[in-house]
Amino acid sequence: MRGMDVPVFTFYGRVPEGLQEFVEGVQAALEARGYRYDAQAEAPRLVLNLITPEDPRPYRRKAQATFVISLMRLDRVPEPAIQRLYPYLVRALSNMLIVYTPGQGARFFTLELGHYIEPEGAAFYERVADRIDPIARSVLVINNRFEADLEPELWQGDALTAALREAGRRLAAWDLLPAPFPIEEILPPEDLRHVKRLYGIGGLSYGNLSVRKDAQRFWMSASGVDKSNLREIGRDILMVKGYDPEANTMVLSVPPGVRPRRVSVDAIEHWMIYRAHPEVGAIIHVHAWMDGVPSTQFNYPCGTYQLAEAVAEKMRAAPDPACAVVGLKNHGLTITGRTLEEILERIEGRLVRQVPMT
Repeated sequence: MRGMDVPVFTFYGRVPEGLQEFVEGVQAALEARGYRYDAQAEAPRLVLNLITPEDPRPYRRKAQATFVISLMRLDRVPEPAIQRLYPYLVRALSNMLIVYTPGQGARFFTLELGHYIEPEGAAFYERVADRIDPIARSVLVINNRFEADLEPELWQGDALTAALREAGRRLAAWDLLPAPFPIEEILPPEDLRHVKRLYGIGGLSYGNLSVRKDAQRFWMSASGVDKSNLREIGRDILMVKGYDPEANTMVLSVPPGVRPRRVSVDAIEHWMIYRAHPEVGAIIHVHAWMDGVPSTQFNYPCGTYQLAEAVAEKMRAAPDPACAVVGLKNHGLTITGRTLEEILERIEGRLVRQVPMT
């Protein structure tokens, strides 16, 4: 699975007053790196949604593979910028919001990745395109195929799911943030509901965790569930048994008669790590940080094949992949171990709650 070789992009909406030069500069920078502009594209890879503070109109996606980046001009950025501007990202149902301020530069806001700035100056539009490119070339792996073939003796779980529940309770007690920033303090309830609909999740939580069952399968927490209360097999805890590259879908075993939840969006990442490193027995992902850890280079979105590849590459380079910590740039940590308990003992008291943004 790879991103498209020639991403097609388009604009949505009229160019707001004072944004024409910025729009033209971004378009030229994208075309210079191989993107193709198509004003009539039915299912573009990338939509640049032109909005104003008075009208943060959303672009309604016709295809799951479409990423939306909203562009807006402000002559003065209100402070605190995150609290004041994140609602525009959400109301426009965007993967990223870029706020351009003439004479200063562009501020970037993304749900997963926080807030950072590119100042005006040399190669400004090329640097803006550098921020856009990882998103536009990414491929989401968030679809699930549920097969009611889980062995009856596992319908109520096993010793591994008991360990998963206990690890979830311990992590919840550490009071980690549900995202790299305190999103619940930034977004009102209606905007938070928009976020959940946009990303197809049941809620926002501090991360996810999994434990290997055998050579091919692993148990993993579901998307958006309360990790301190992992109870039902097939809803709160799921058995991941593979990845179907043709359908770009995670394949899961569930008990019959259960209405399953989606597995965590990071299932593709965990699948890659377990497949490449038989000695890895457990994985925890948290929205926190540790000083001195190797980190992925690009801001790939959560749930994409590209982010999974980037993390897997860092794991391969670790001295001991079964006992490694990899930073996800501007997002959090993925931590491997032979057991969940061993991971928790290694990281307890060492986590930095706020993820640094760069």
